[in-house]
Amino acid sequence: MRFIKQILLLISVNLLFAGCGQSTSEEGRSFSLQPGDLLFQDSDLGPLCDAIEKVTTGFQGANFSHVGIAAKDDNGNSVVIEAVSNGVVVTPLRTFLGRSFDARGRPKVVAGRLKEPYRHLIPSALKEALVLKGKPYDKVYAIDNGAYYCSELIYEIFLRANDNKPVFALQPMTFKDPDTDEMFAAWEDYFSKLGVSIPEGQPGINPGGISCSPVLSVVHKYGTPSVSPASRR
Repeated sequence: MRFIKQILLLISVNLLFAGCGQSTSEEGRSFSLQPGDLLFQDSDLGPLCDAIEKVTTGFQGANFSHVGIAAKDDNGNSVVIEAVSNGVVVTPLRTFLGRSFDARGRPKVVAGRLKEPYRHLIPSALKEALVLKGKPYDKVYAIDNGAYYCSELIYEIFLRANDNKPVFALQPMTFKDPDTDEMFAAWEDYFSKLGVSIPEGQPGINPGGISCSPVLSVVHKYGTPSVSPASRR
């Protein structure tokens, strides 16, 4: 019986992704993903993601620990340009959406779209993103070191597209548990293994912050992300 349920789930997932860029909202409205849309993801990848989510609040209090930007490949297929552990890569939309699911089996992903005054930046931003393809992942979360974490990539490509004027705002980073005001053990272990100091208070940016930016409108929910603990305080 469990095997049959798994097969049925796989079939439903394939049907969900068959449009690869097209989806229907709970209200029945059709949604078509556009190049330049930002995809915010509640990715459920362990203690570091949990720590990020605990200190940041996304759109409507959602947990977001990852973000990428939608684009089209040479064949017109929807893809996502993103910074992941092996660097800046181009990922099929189907793969991106298949990483985490809500209780109803839907991707825990929300799409944001730049407001009209900023949309002219999208073609240049996408070109800049492809220029950065293959760049390493920014393991130490430092701005301007030639490596990129997910939200830093989004910040950088729009900065370049906008004549080096920021579109999204940097904020002081924190790696402390708000309940104890102590560093998260997961972060202490992470930075200790890298042999660098925790960059507490240094400028940075996170997916939740970008999702709440006034230059952006959330236009679609593929599924329902969990709610950030930070939003409950």
